[in-house]
Amino acid sequence: MISSFLTDAIVVTVVLGGMVFLHELGHFLAAKSFRVRVLTFSLGFGTRLFGFKRGDTDYRVSVLPLGGYVKMAGDDPTAVLTGDPGEFLSCPRWKRFVIILMGPTMNFVLAIVVLAGLYRYHYQKPAYEDQPVKIGAVDPQSPAAAAGIQAGDVIVRFDGVQDPKWQDVKFNVITGAGHPIPLTVLRDGKLIRTDMTPHAEGPNRTGEAGWYPYVPGIIEEVNPGEPASQAGLKPGDMITGIDGKRIYFWPLIVQKLRDSKGEETQLTIVRDGKEFQVHVKPLYTDVMGLKTWRIGVTIQNNEFVVRKLPLGLATEYALRDNYQNFIQTFDVLGKLVTRRMSARSLAGPIGIAQISGEAYRRGIADLLMIVSFISLQLGILNLLPIPILDGGQIFLLGVESFLRRDLSLEIKERFAQVGIVFLLLIFVFVMYNDIVKTIRPS
Repeated sequence: MISSFLTDAIVVTVVLGGMVFLHELGHFLAAKSFRVRVLTFSLGFGTRLFGFKRGDTDYRVSVLPLGGYVKMAGDDPTAVLTGDPGEFLSCPRWKRFVIILMGPTMNFVLAIVVLAGLYRYHYQKPAYEDQPVKIGAVDPQSPAAAAGIQAGDVIVRFDGVQDPKWQDVKFNVITGAGHPIPLTVLRDGKLIRTDMTPHAEGPNRTGEAGWYPYVPGIIEEVNPGEPASQAGLKPGDMITGIDGKRIYFWPLIVQKLRDSKGEETQLTIVRDGKEFQVHVKPLYTDVMGLKTWRIGVTIQNNEFVVRKLPLGLATEYALRDNYQNFIQTFDVLGKLVTRRMSARSLAGPIGIAQISGEAYRRGIADLLMIVSFISLQLGILNLLPIPILDGGQIFLLGVESFLRRDLSLEIKERFAQVGIVFLLLIFVFVMYNDIVKTIRPS
C-alpha cells in the first residue's frame, strides 16, 4: 500500500507539475514576445534551490516540484508603476489578454498533441461505441430491467437523440444518476416508449444502467477432438442461442456452458447466413489452471479496436475527442450546478493522484489518455471567470475594455479576495470528498 501511495504521488507530481509548468511557459513565451520583462521563471514553488540569471530573468528551480510560476515586471496593481513599456500593466489590453490566454492555450495544445501522438501508434476504443444501441444483456433488478428493457432491444431514441450510438448513450447514463431518461425501444417491429433512471453506483456516485451491448459469439478457433469439433463447428460460426434461448452477449454463452455441469446442450448456429442446431456435451477440463466446463472453442474478442492511424487522421481524432470532452465538461458543470449530478464525482489532488497512478500501472497508453484529459480540464478550469485565475483576469480585461477605463484598485482587490475565498472553499471540499471516498469507497 505504501509503495502504491508513493507511485501515485510521484506520477501525479510529474503529470500535474509538467502541465502547470507548461501553462506558465505559455505566459512566459507570450510575455517575452511582447518584450515584457520577466523577473522570475521558476520550475516549482517556494524557496529557490538553484538556477541562473540571463538578462532580467532569474531562471530557477524551487523546492516544491508541483508546477511553476512566472513573475513579470509591473504585474502587481498595488505596486508603484513607472509606465515602462516593459511592465505588464503598461501593455495595451490586447497584449495582456494574449499573455494571459497563452497559459490555458498551452494546456489545450498539450491535450491535442499527446492524444494525436498516442493515436499515431496506438488507437484503441471499444468496438461497440460507434454502433447502434442494441442491447446484449440486462442485469436483473437493474434500472434497465425496471424500465422493461430486454436483450435484443434496439434503442432508436435516447434523451432526445435519434438513432443514438453507444458513445452517445454512455455519457448520459454516467451523468444522469437519479434522473429519468426518456427512450424509445424497437422490439419485434414495434416501438416502445419508456423511462430509465440510472442508479448511482461506486464512490463517485456515477450513473449505472445495468445493460450490456450486443456482442455476438463468433468462433475464432475450434480445438480438434473436443465436443465442438466433434459436432462439426468451424471458425467463423456464430453461436446465437443455447437450448432455444437467444443469446446476444457472448460472455453469457461461456456462463451457460459452465452452468450446464456437463449436461448435453443445444446450440443455435449461424453459418453463411443459414441457421441450424447442434448438440454438444461440455467437458470438465483445465483452463489456465482452473477447472471448468467447456466445449473446446475460442470466441473472438471483438471488445476493442486497436490500430495505428496516419498522422493526419490521428490529429483529426485527437481534435474530435478533445472537443467532445470539452463539451461534456460543461454538461457536467451544468448538472453539478443544478444538482442533477452528485458532487462526489469531483476529484481533488488525492483523487487525481489515484487516477494517475492506476493509469500508470495499466500502461503508457492509459497514462497518456489521462494526461491529455487532465491537461484539457486544467485549461478549461483556468478559463472560468473565477477571480485570480486566468479567466478572472480576462473577465476584468473585458469589463475594462467595455468601459474604456481601468477599474479601481479597490474593486480589483475585492474581486481577488472573493476568488481566494472561493478557491479555498472548493479546495477544502474536494479534499474532503477525496478522503471520504478513500475511507468509504462505496
